[in-house]
Amino acid sequence: MLETIAKRERDFGTPARVNTEMVNVTIDGNDYQVPVGTSVMRAAAEMGINIPKLCATDSLEAFGSCRLCLVEIEGRRGYPASCTTPVEEGMVIRTETPKLHDLRRNVMELYISDHPLDCLTCPANGDCELQDMAGVVGLRNVRYGYEGQNHLNDATDESNPYFSYDPSKCIVCSRCVRACEDIQGTFALTIDGKGFESRIAAGQNEDFLGSECVSCGACVQACPTSTLTEKTVIMMGQPEHSVVTTCAYCGVGCGFKADMKGEEVVRMVPWKDGKANRGHSCVKGRFAWGYATHKDRVLKPMIRKKITDPWQEVSWDEAINYAAGEIKRIQGQYGRDAVGGITSSRCTNEETYLVQKLVRAAFGTNNVDTCARVCHSPTGYGLKTTLGESAGTQTFDSVMHSDVIIVMGANPSAAHPVFASRMKQRLREGAKLIVIDPRQIELVSSAHIKADYHLPVRPGTNTALLTSMAHVIATENLIDEQFVAERCEEKAFREWREFVSLPENSPEAMESVTGVPAADLRGAARLYATQGNGAIYYGLGVTEHSQGSTTVMAIANLAMATGNVGREGVGVNPLRGQNNVQGSCDMGSFPHELPGYRHISDTTTRNEFEQAWGVTLQPEPGLRIPNMFDAALDGSFKALYCQGEDIVQSDPNTQHVIAAMSAMECVIVQDIFLNETAKYAHVFLPGSSFLEKDGTFTNAERRISRVRKVMEPKAGMGDWEATCALSNALGYPMNYKHPSEIMDEIARLTPTFKGVSFKKIDELGSIQWPCNDEAPEGTPTMHVNEFVRGKGKFVITKYVPSDERSTRKFPLLLTTGRILSQYNVGAQTRRTENVVWHNEDVLEIHPQDAEDRGVNTGDWVAIQSRAGETVLRADVTDRVQPGVIYTTFHFPESGANVVTTDSSDWATNCPEYKVTAVQVKRVTQPSEWQANWAAFSDMQHKLLDERIQDTATEN
Repeated sequence: MLETIAKRERDFGTPARVNTEMVNVTIDGNDYQVPVGTSVMRAAAEMGINIPKLCATDSLEAFGSCRLCLVEIEGRRGYPASCTTPVEEGMVIRTETPKLHDLRRNVMELYISDHPLDCLTCPANGDCELQDMAGVVGLRNVRYGYEGQNHLNDATDESNPYFSYDPSKCIVCSRCVRACEDIQGTFALTIDGKGFESRIAAGQNEDFLGSECVSCGACVQACPTSTLTEKTVIMMGQPEHSVVTTCAYCGVGCGFKADMKGEEVVRMVPWKDGKANRGHSCVKGRFAWGYATHKDRVLKPMIRKKITDPWQEVSWDEAINYAAGEIKRIQGQYGRDAVGGITSSRCTNEETYLVQKLVRAAFGTNNVDTCARVCHSPTGYGLKTTLGESAGTQTFDSVMHSDVIIVMGANPSAAHPVFASRMKQRLREGAKLIVIDPRQIELVSSAHIKADYHLPVRPGTNTALLTSMAHVIATENLIDEQFVAERCEEKAFREWREFVSLPENSPEAMESVTGVPAADLRGAARLYATQGNGAIYYGLGVTEHSQGSTTVMAIANLAMATGNVGREGVGVNPLRGQNNVQGSCDMGSFPHELPGYRHISDTTTRNEFEQAWGVTLQPEPGLRIPNMFDAALDGSFKALYCQGEDIVQSDPNTQHVIAAMSAMECVIVQDIFLNETAKYAHVFLPGSSFLEKDGTFTNAERRISRVRKVMEPKAGMGDWEATCALSNALGYPMNYKHPSEIMDEIARLTPTFKGVSFKKIDELGSIQWPCNDEAPEGTPTMHVNEFVRGKGKFVITKYVPSDERSTRKFPLLLTTGRILSQYNVGAQTRRTENVVWHNEDVLEIHPQDAEDRGVNTGDWVAIQSRAGETVLRADVTDRVQPGVIYTTFHFPESGANVVTTDSSDWATNCPEYKVTAVQVKRVTQPSEWQANWAAFSDMQHKLLDERIQDTATEN
């Protein structure tokens, strides 16, 4: 079981080597066999012999600077460092002799002579490797004293909000520098000076906050002393136990150890055995977890008749019964389909499954949808059509086998930073990189990384660009003919080949459309098709377009045409945004699909669920989120149960969404804060954070990982329990005793989850679906021998221009995205110290466009579209190309989605966030919408502050 593990995981000193060739060695008189390439230190550690060390750690390649790990090797002169010495056949090694003992103790004396002896008051007391090694070597006194030069009075750098840097305790082991370089890939730290004067420096001898440091925590994790220490540890002391869980931020799904004191989190430490993150983390998962206990959390259920009324705190039973009564009343008055629900991509699989079950079985309608509607629904449609499964094809580790990597419409360094770090490791090893993005993202050119091609595609023309790449591959005979003949539908391929080969699809013909030079596009296409394993990673810059589904199919076409599917290092890989957006889709959250992506109209599938659930299900798909809004405005949709999604801030055309919310008679919101959507609610059910949950998340690589409760739900009821209570109040019984029972039901009803259980996840650490009789331990790589649909299907991808095109009135194109320190609508990260790095959304505008409008960095500018207007501060930068502007959407007062329109993908209604025709002008005051938002928000917070206490509940 992984619920509670040792506070400090065992460190083998150097990384493991995977090699089938073995060598025989003798260590301290015992014979062993170890893989070729293994260090002496690692070989000894695997045999249970711990050689003293300070600079060595198994997350980094050996450095050999501390000289504490010396050993004797028969036939060799001197005392080699065991961390940098590989084993050899017949090697005889001694790890403990009187001479080694003296040498190690002398080395430790030198370290301690320039180190404060304040162990009792040091925050690392009890968790310090220097302290441990002093004990191991038997150091009892130090001969060198403190009369000479030392660093004991060096000033501490407290600039970073999450950790401190105390150089007086630094032993210059370089572990932090190497972690920043090798694991994170930022190269923010160096060793400044030489000899006695050498010290760790951030940037150009700046403080940590002002340097290039991205606060991933790798340096803190690597530090063997208290030089780099989490401020929570300094404040709270050492934790007493640890619980392994899964991060609740992006779709990477990092494994973490929650280091605890009772039910208080002391720190979150990346789990070394986490298969998604391999012991790495980013600033959000590592440090930005304080929102879970933030004072803004609403911990009591509340109800009100109108959104202009003060909230009334009530008991859970009263709130649930009131919500159920309103659902019944509305369905009785307006019909069964006047209500619906939205599942959460931040909640667990089990919770999401229950919400869609509630809507279908208790509400009696298929009016259920999820946030994937506005992000990756085109991925589901496009990959299902071409490959047969609505998910990515690889593991994250697969990128380490890639030779050419395409990153399209994604900014992994900001949105999926742990995966970005692994990708950059591979790029530093020599893999080629093609970036397709309107902006110059960090991957285009950064420390030790430079893209071979940056194709700055004009927003809205992705399909044209990929079809032109296909034209090059088809007309220059770069197609993997054998793969296509064996694996793909012949007729569809022939038609596709004829289509892409047409002259009008050539890079030259499309250059004026895409804005990408034909020579660059041809070079990129040839590189992808000819240089070995080619992998494509894409994000919302692909899907959030009017041709989002078409572009996903175009990506799949390229992968099939070049044979880049079905093995390590290749594939089609969507980078999912939220922590469980893959899982919310898997669980049947779309109105047309039951769990496992099976259509609601399929009689056999529907009958299976009807028998299991004991109800009759509707055979017709229900309303999508945009349909719900339209139906609310025409008077036919009256009630919404929204769990863990802030649709008012995150969905496009904000004023349209607000009008729809205002038209409903009962909005039930289940969340942890009074977010923008909750301000329009009539029932508020307090939600639980990931630290209060038991269940599973599914990440972007289909990896199902356990979420483990480290504290009891602060509101007294978990999200899954609240959903069950509402269902019971509606007359449909849900009587689960634990989330594991919900997963057992999911497994019984979902073929791809048939072999999944909490027990198996605990045994394996995580599981990638499909997991069934054919793949009892999961499926790391999809479509290995054949596609899920049988034969892969090529689809013709004709470019259709977006309605959102620049005009004389709206000459610029707005595109949106995310920034590293903030997350989605910012409800979590805005309530942490992450605001130190990013405390407002800003508008990036090219110098040429800024000069034309008299705009300078820091000026307030109005962004106007046909949907609305908002005002942001300008950032004049050449990260964007002329004619394109860019912003994020993390702060509600920014109103980025006031500007975005209701234009959407033709197949899935995914909004076209990435292309909005706008005008920009300099202004001196907020927009009318922002003034109205501020007044309404102030009123809602006042109504919350003035909420009527339920004295019966209090007593």
